[in-house]
Amino acid sequence: MSSRSPIVASQLVRHFGSSDNPVRAVDGVDLEVREGEIFGFLGPNGAGKSTTVRMLTTLLRPTSGTASVAGFDIVREADKVRRNIGVALQDAAIDPLMTGNELLELQAVLYGIAPSSVKPRAGELLERVGLTAAADRRVGTYSGGMRRRLDLALSLIHEPTVLFLDEPTTGLDPMSRVTLWEEVRRLNKEGTTVLLTTQYLEEADQLADRVAIIDGGKIVREGAPRDLKAQVGAPTLLITVDHGLEATASRVLAEFGDMRPTAEGTLGVGLAAGARAVTDVVRRLDEEGIVVHHLELNEPSLDDVFAEATGHRLEGEK
Repeated sequence: MSSRSPIVASQLVRHFGSSDNPVRAVDGVDLEVREGEIFGFLGPNGAGKSTTVRMLTTLLRPTSGTASVAGFDIVREADKVRRNIGVALQDAAIDPLMTGNELLELQAVLYGIAPSSVKPRAGELLERVGLTAAADRRVGTYSGGMRRRLDLALSLIHEPTVLFLDEPTTGLDPMSRVTLWEEVRRLNKEGTTVLLTTQYLEEADQLADRVAIIDGGKIVREGAPRDLKAQVGAPTLLITVDHGLEATASRVLAEFGDMRPTAEGTLGVGLAAGARAVTDVVRRLDEEGIVVHHLELNEPSLDDVFAEATGHRLEGEK
């Protein structure tokens, strides 16, 4: 790992619970986020994403292991880390009685920004995230999407070199999600390194230069999304059949490739011969007297990567 990278972690561990029976929320994570990239940290709830971020942002002390962020040790130089990063956490506490303007100006003062620059900086950020018209409204009246955009503005007030976004679009409507994606891309083009945790496969695929997939506190895959999907290889054929015929249908599908984890009620197989095998699959199922009610062929996705690595799917586990 390069010591020049903005985020470097080595064998990071975090236990919770008693010393007699500890729960390993994060279990030996090695991580490197390179300068100027958007890095996606992908996994279901409870996988260890947010715990890892809380350690990297100095909100939790590691049980063991080491990490540096923006060139500073997260334990020995925690204050310097905080001065150089922006953090927008999923459960950030914002005073609902203050206005967006007031919160940004307070944040600027806390970071020691010169008084003459406070109002211009706050106004610039409010305009950037599309909240100028709501600047003097109390935050308690903001929608979920507006609050997330305000979170982002607050995290940028001191112009950090590294930005942590912890599931920034969870619960947002599609339009608000796309708006936030556009802002993240713009920040990244201006030189900000971004670590983004998410449960959304599309979000990781759309935004991230590289992703790490975490499950059970361990990183199970890491790389560029296109490379990870290419490693899966075969497309996935999904079918539904009458209840009681699943075992027979599974036996038939297994003739054409490896069975893949699917949502309940659906069977899936990685077609070793590709799309051209679909006709043969349907013919064999018909020979066994099985009627296919739904058939779908999908090119390899990040969910296939996750399923191959863990034995279960991320989609549907929001």
